[in-house]
Amino acid sequence: MAYEHTLSIIKPDATSRNLIGKIIQLFEGNGLSISACKMLTLTQEQGKEFYIEHKERPFYDDLVSYISSEPVLVQVLSGEDAIAKNRQIMGATNPADAEAGTIRALYAESIDRNSVHGSDSTQSAKREINFFFPDFT
Repeated sequence: MAYEHTLSIIKPDATSRNLIGKIIQLFEGNGLSISACKMLTLTQEQGKEFYIEHKERPFYDDLVSYISSEPVLVQVLSGEDAIAKNRQIMGATNPADAEAGTIRALYAESIDRNSVHGSDSTQSAKREINFFFPDFT
C-alpha cells in the first residue's frame, strides 16, 4: 500500500443541501484525512479549465455550468491508497449503480448531480491538487 494524496470536491448539489459534514464523516470514518480544504465558487473559466479533458464531450457545457453554479468544497484527502479508497467511498458515477452506503448511493440526485468528484489516477490527482492548492507538497 502506498500513502497518497487525492483531490475531492463536494459538489454544488451536496453543499446546497448541507451535506458537507456527512460526506466528510464518510471519508474520515474510512481512514482518509483532510490535508487541505477550502470552500469556493468556481468561475466559468475555472470550471472550463478544470474539466478541460471533457471539452469534446456533449455534457461539457452543462458540467461547467453546474460546477460553477454554487459553492463547492475542495479538499486534499490523504492516506493509504487514498485514490482508490476515495473512489470506493464515492461509489459509481451513476447513483443507480452505486453500492449501498457509498456517497453517491446515499446523496446523489442523478448521474449529473452526483455530489462528489474524486481524482481517478495518480496523474490526475497531481494535476487537480495543483489546480486548487498550488503550494501543497
